[in-house]
Amino acid sequence: MQRLQIILVIAVVILVGSPVWQIGAWEVANMNLQEEMRDMASQAGARVGAVAPSSDEDLSRSIILKAKDHDIELQPAQITVRRTISGETSTLYLAADYTVPVNLLFVSFSLHFTPNSEQR
Repeated sequence: MQRLQIILVIAVVILVGSPVWQIGAWEVANMNLQEEMRDMASQAGARVGAVAPSSDEDLSRSIILKAKDHDIELQPAQITVRRTISGETSTLYLAADYTVPVNLLFVSFSLHFTPNSEQR
């Protein structure tokens, strides 16, 4: 009887832990990508004149590479780069829109993420 209880507890931990682990891993990857997008949007080097401002295509490629570091596959069409120029300063807005699959034992579904460079 003791062994049966141990086996049932292990089975429940695996059934509950697997979805939590998978969803949690994607959430952390999304938060990391969003933080990197905020860093890119700040353009600290361009503001002080240390580097030239990046083009929209360069920023898009950089986001795709950063996403790949987190096992997120992005295409250029999934990325938004918008610049707002007001006086001597410009504001850069970066966003991505993607879904990732979560495959569990008996069910599969997709999680939808929209990280962006806005501060919350």
